[in-house]
Amino acid sequence: MQFGLLGINYKKAQLDIRDKTSFTDTKKINLFQKAEQAGIEQCMVLSTCNRSEIYFFYNSEQTWSRMLQIYKEMFHEVKLDKYLVQMRGEEAVTYLFRVAAGLESLVLGEDQILGQVKEALDFSRTMGVSGKEMNYVVREAVTCAKKIKTDYRMSEKPLSVSYIGIQKLEESCGIAGKKVLVIGSGKTAVLALRYLYEYHAGPIFTCSRTFSHARELREEFPDIEVIDYGQRYLAMEECDIVVSATSSPHLVVRREEFEPRRNMVFLDLAAPRDIDTEFCGSSMVQLINLDTLQKISDQNQKERERMVEVCQKRIEESVEEAKRWLLQSRVDGTIQSLQQRCEEIVTDSCGYLERKIELSQREQKLLRKVLHASLLRLLREPIQELKQIDSEEVQNQYKEMVNHLFHI
Repeated sequence: MQFGLLGINYKKAQLDIRDKTSFTDTKKINLFQKAEQAGIEQCMVLSTCNRSEIYFFYNSEQTWSRMLQIYKEMFHEVKLDKYLVQMRGEEAVTYLFRVAAGLESLVLGEDQILGQVKEALDFSRTMGVSGKEMNYVVREAVTCAKKIKTDYRMSEKPLSVSYIGIQKLEESCGIAGKKVLVIGSGKTAVLALRYLYEYHAGPIFTCSRTFSHARELREEFPDIEVIDYGQRYLAMEECDIVVSATSSPHLVVRREEFEPRRNMVFLDLAAPRDIDTEFCGSSMVQLINLDTLQKISDQNQKERERMVEVCQKRIEESVEEAKRWLLQSRVDGTIQSLQQRCEEIVTDSCGYLERKIELSQREQKLLRKVLHASLLRLLREPIQELKQIDSEEVQNQYKEMVNHLFHI
């Protein structure tokens, strides 16, 4: 039995292709049913905005080909061949471990994928298509990912310039309890507001060129005070922090129109700039803009990339353990059959002796234990040898030989 992967991901497929090949729960169930009919009993689907992948165990080239055919038929309107990723054996196991650890994510080292992998396994288990081997491999991948995240904390090196900007504010003046003005109402402004809430800023004022857009922000942030865009300079006189994130082609905070009278920090998240760089000449103002934030983001990206090499070594060690376990699990059926044969021999032998010799209940139990232990002792070394064989082909040859010799 081999571990395999079929699917597409963001590295080879554009978003429109990924959208067309995403799995609903209904499609997953449909796939599981078709896979089971093809002789594939263990299967897991990992479907996110960046990937549509099937992990499964298969017994032959024929079942591999059938699963490939099933996958293509699920999305027959898309010509998948040029986007398709196919992996088998150790390569597929390693890839799953890297996926769980966030090393194959669009945002390197992100945490969300780990929960998605666990949810994918839970769904397979609920549908009855995740056996001992699938459970083991995925759980080991999740365990390895958790250790990597705990030991190396890659996700704590932020790449979002908005988040880095808020962190810089926290370092510069502390955010909790500070009066803040947020200029803008787009995605970047919303992100900044979320982060400001996390750091317990308040009170928070906001404004936008379109007043109705600013008012819509109150649906998510009911505590903010929406002011008229034309009153922004007046509001700034009361604020400790000003965050600007508009799409304006011109400056929205000009030096000649505002004279700081208190220590303030300006965070400019816009490109092109919103806030006049002339404020850098004021002893009352600290200006943080995208030039600084992007440098930090780039440094963090390089640091994450450096960590990948260290994480990969940890993954390789875990994959080796998983590979050994999978090799041993292939002979579990043969071992169980041998142990069952031992039980049959012990039962037959004890039954015969008990009929011929008068034994107490205690003596009968002792006899059974001694016979059972003796037979297992005889089998212990052959079983260990069988488990240590690292070739599936040789393993199969030995299994056939054992089955023939012991009439299993």
